[in-house]
Amino acid sequence: MAVEERREQLIAVALEMFSQRSPERVSIDDIAVAAGISRPLVYHYFPGKHSLYEAAVRRAADGLTARFVEPHEGPLGARLLRVMQRYFDFVAEHGPGFAALLRGGATVGSSHTGAMVDEVRQAAYDQVLAHLGVSSPGPRLALVVRSWVGLAETTALTWQDGRKIPRQELERQLVHGFLALAAVSAAYDEQTASVVRDILEQEPSDGVFEELRKRLNGLLPGDPAPPGNSESATG
Repeated sequence: MAVEERREQLIAVALEMFSQRSPERVSIDDIAVAAGISRPLVYHYFPGKHSLYEAAVRRAADGLTARFVEPHEGPLGARLLRVMQRYFDFVAEHGPGFAALLRGGATVGSSHTGAMVDEVRQAAYDQVLAHLGVSSPGPRLALVVRSWVGLAETTALTWQDGRKIPRQELERQLVHGFLALAAVSAAYDEQTASVVRDILEQEPSDGVFEELRKRLNGLLPGDPAPPGNSESATG
């Protein structure tokens, strides 16, 4: 193989192995055997496990970042749902190694891999703000978006550990969670309130956020009778 072609092959093999097992449990020998080459040849292309792991994380980070790219067309709820579906596709594809890939590894990771993962989070944050049409978010709206990105990450990691909840339910729940976070912040912040109003104005009757409203309405008790209007009242 040509030099670049062999490097790409080794990165792909390493990424697959790191996706199956935590990086600490993958050795250079394992990667060499999987790639069908000798151990010294791996070192010819990468000086060590750290550099190969960083290259694999870079590949994974780029792939995960791409999952957040979505055309700015249609209601926001539907857009976010498609993003979450692709996000969980990534989690499912990378299996048990997802946590290690996302967090940069426990012992083989470095400040470089940590920075790559932070880039993914920042890219997700920027994409959501772009969908909201906001270029200068105030502190409360910025907190909503960053909190939601963190919630998506935590939810995906928890789902990966046992997959006890159907992923389709979690994808919709995360989309609903975005509106819920924004609605709470809207009670304190006019910028966020304006964003929530715009979202709801564009929401169709069969939209994802409309589904949340119906679910919440089902939880609310009936309106209490106004004081003094009880049928048993006398006077």
